[in-house]
Amino acid sequence: MDLPAAGWRLRGTLLGPDGATGADLYVDGTGRISDEPLPGAEDLVREGWIVPGLVDAHCHVGLGPDGPVTDLEECAEQARTDRDAGTLLIRDCGSPVDTSPLQAREDLPEIIRAGRHVARPKRYISGLATELDDPRLLVDEVRTQAARGDGWVKLVGDWIDRGLGPDDADLAPLWPDEVLAEAIAAAHEAGARVTAHVFGVAALPGLVRAGIDCIEHGTGLTDELIAEMAARGTALVPTLINVETFPGIADKAVRYPRYAGHMRDLHAHAWETVGRAIEAGVPVYAGTDAGGGIRHGRIADEIAELARAGHPDPIGAASWAARSWLGRPAGPVPGAPADLVVYDRDPREDLGVLRAPSVVVIRGRRVSVGA
Repeated sequence: MDLPAAGWRLRGTLLGPDGATGADLYVDGTGRISDEPLPGAEDLVREGWIVPGLVDAHCHVGLGPDGPVTDLEECAEQARTDRDAGTLLIRDCGSPVDTSPLQAREDLPEIIRAGRHVARPKRYISGLATELDDPRLLVDEVRTQAARGDGWVKLVGDWIDRGLGPDDADLAPLWPDEVLAEAIAAAHEAGARVTAHVFGVAALPGLVRAGIDCIEHGTGLTDELIAEMAARGTALVPTLINVETFPGIADKAVRYPRYAGHMRDLHAHAWETVGRAIEAGVPVYAGTDAGGGIRHGRIADEIAELARAGHPDPIGAASWAARSWLGRPAGPVPGAPADLVVYDRDPREDLGVLRAPSVVVIRGRRVSVGA
């Protein structure tokens, strides 16, 4: 729906870092939050629960079940699916497709891109990553990806090493510790943060101690590493709905019994591990890992899994807290783009409410969910 020249008015209960407060919000004709009432503004919402636009902090626009999606309109459809579920800010954690043209689209969520994954040959999903024959090339490649992305670089920290042979193949680190330290420092010098895909434990000490900014998945975290992450402020995006696929991955890895057993064990303890990280004070945010095997639009499912793991503020982990972490306003402050999701009932009382937003407003424009 077009934004009226006189703007919108939204009344209801606003959820945010300080809890629930009565709200009377105005959106001006440019799609931004107004700092004063607007005469003639049309009522868009007269009552409801208003949430700052949801965040999927681990998403892959440009990946599909069969690999890279080269058709930008298909990429846009992925982003629209996320939008209709209330996700209005995406941290794209690696894509082989340049989706930067989508960033100019007013009808799509804001996308913060990380460029391509960086991996070693035969140590990640084929066709997705920039592969480096020599690990010493990582520093220069990180500089390249930092320049291509929007303030994030994505490393593959561990993956199955089939070169160890069928009986011994297991998750193993890709990078020497000293190279990681230099590469992460180079990213920081370039103004970028670094995150890494990590399932097991072996790769984690080198990454955390090198000053990495975030760990994706993190199913192998130990209490010692959790304490160090908490002390450093290192974030965790556990992608628990993706972790649910670990048993299926293990079932297909019949040639690699050690790896299969490891994946099953990581799955069995994942929710407990995330709970310990939360209790220790590690910043934990919601990310679905959509793209590939996880369909887009499942942010509500990930929020529910964070609640299951013991997160005291699972909605905030996918809204106001995640927005602040990514450098965006936590809520509807004057002058900020009006990115809001409205629900008929209080989602804190029933997280299932998050699966059916009644109104989605992106940059001040109401979208027809599913259109």
